Amino acid sequence: MIIKEVIVVEGRDDTVAIKRAVKADTIETGGSAISKEVIRQIQKAQETRGVIVFTDPDYPGEKIRKTISQHVSGIKHAFITKEEAIKNGDLGVENASPEVIKRALSQVKTEWIEEPIEMISWERLIDAGLVGGQKARQRRLALGNALGIGYANAKQLYSRLKMFRISEEEFINALKSIDEKE
Repeated sequence: MIIKEVIVVEGRDDTVAIKRAVKADTIETGGSAISKEVIRQIQKAQETRGVIVFTDPDYPGEKIRKTISQHVSGIKHAFITKEEAIKNGDLGVENASPEVIKRALSQVKTEWIEEPIEMISWERLIDAGLVGGQKARQRRLALGNALGIGYANAKQLYSRLKMFRISEEEFINALKSIDEKE
């Protein structure tokens, strides 16, 4: 599998894991405090080849995604679950199997350049049991996995649904699969 876009990862071990799974070039952020030089590299990569952000499924990984999104428009995102990224208590993309990495890269989501459009309302999230309630966190986790957008708290989920323009049909199908499993 050859990836034409440049994949942005957190560190050297992530690059090794990506290259075990696919043929691709990477840019390493060196952690969540991204330098101006790295941001410039990512901007240049986006202009010439496109960018896929593939960070760890944790708070620092989310911080990196947000920082890059603030400086570079139209990027793509690849997500894996915490369960797929953990090995011996260590959490990171470097722990994901080549199959998991390939799946995540085949299901990237594009961040729209235009203003995000609300296709799923906040009220719809509440009605679906994704906000508040005892099972809301579990349902958001399952929904994020089903849609390939990763786990998010309620506000982040609402933003991601808009940002990635998840349609009502995609949302309903994902909810049906979650309800069937419960």
